[in-house]
Amino acid sequence: MAEQNTLENLPGITIGHWTDLDAATGCTVILCPEGAVAGVDVRGGAPGTRETDLLDPVCLVEKVHAICLAGGSAFGLAAADGVMQWLEKGGHGFDVLVARVPIVPAAILFDLLVGRADVRPDAAAGYAACEAATAGAVAQGNVGAGTGATVGKMLGFELAMKGGIGFASRTIGATVIAALVVVNAAGNIVDPATGQIVAGVRNSSGAGFVDTTQVLEQRLLHAMNPWGGRSNTTLAVVLTNVALSKVGCTKVAQMAHDGFARAIHPVHTAVDGDIVFALSHGEQTGDAGIVGALAAEVVAKAVLAGVRAAETLHGIPASKDWR
Repeated sequence: MAEQNTLENLPGITIGHWTDLDAATGCTVILCPEGAVAGVDVRGGAPGTRETDLLDPVCLVEKVHAICLAGGSAFGLAAADGVMQWLEKGGHGFDVLVARVPIVPAAILFDLLVGRADVRPDAAAGYAACEAATAGAVAQGNVGAGTGATVGKMLGFELAMKGGIGFASRTIGATVIAALVVVNAAGNIVDPATGQIVAGVRNSSGAGFVDTTQVLEQRLLHAMNPWGGRSNTTLAVVLTNVALSKVGCTKVAQMAHDGFARAIHPVHTAVDGDIVFALSHGEQTGDAGIVGALAAEVVAKAVLAGVRAAETLHGIPASKDWR
């Protein structure tokens, strides 16, 4: 089972980023201009989305032409306008006879507490991300939508650590399953293989991490609010060359959330906007349930990759700088 950090084995799909390190925000686009079947599953209690309703299997449109992920909270949804402009310029979109309408579902995360709150991804940023899209090595860490991402905010933002974008893929014979994840969680990031906390709520003593389960137990015991902030959301896009229907993509998106649960403690809380998209672009034969089960493993690896690739930014320490 080979792993690689490019999209070369998923022809027709590219990934691009727009990054503003000074403002600590950005956006990421997953382009599939010829169209890919898509599904989505929203588990978090505080999502920010655009065009996700049409991914319901009962809805008309079968394929999307891009997925846009952005920082900037709800302001960042404007980045999808630029993605639509780029696609329309290239003649891509759903044919409505008088025009082609690009279908671009989008989701955002909250990063306004890092860098500048008055600078957010806009249409120009979305367009620039499309221009930068490539099938080569996928940039990770402090790039695109992961630029201002943080984790471990249950005891307040002052004990948080840097999150970021992670990518992982697996090739099994001719089948490819990959995942891009923007890690911006309230809780700790844990390596499922070892149980070790990789990043999360820092211990105020200056070393190590706080056990989030103990935090929840104590705050439940004392009827306290367990959430130190509402600046959370982990976003993922699962990519596969297995030919799936919208029903199949929806099932993959549902099952892939298990990857979040394996690597993020806690997850899917009232202050997280956790979302998984699934894109099917290819003709490989396969079962949605098997793809979903394997996608969960790939998503967990991408979560770990995102925090391990992150760099310290605006005083928020990265995993590689904290022990």
